[in-house]
Amino acid sequence: MKMLQLVGVVMTAMLVLATPALAADSPTAVLAGAGAGAGLIILGAGYGFGRIGSAALEGMARQPEVAAQVQTAMIIVAALLEGATFFALIICITKY
Repeated sequence: MKMLQLVGVVMTAMLVLATPALAADSPTAVLAGAGAGAGLIILGAGYGFGRIGSAALEGMARQPEVAAQVQTAMIIVAALLEGATFFALIICITKY
């Protein structure tokens, strides 16, 4: 929990301190914003995939007889998350 708080404080500080630099209308500022956005997207997707896998494995461990159904549902949800991640990355990249 302390690590999550530290990451939150660091991200907030980076965003606050980077605002004047990103306010400029230059290609470098746009690319920096796109890179930061892409990084946040990847972090969110990684967290989502971890949660999906964790919940699926816990469900399979509790009820092994429904493991096939849980696995199918996990794959469908992971595919939807991956599609949303790719869409967000494309929007980030083509913003420039």
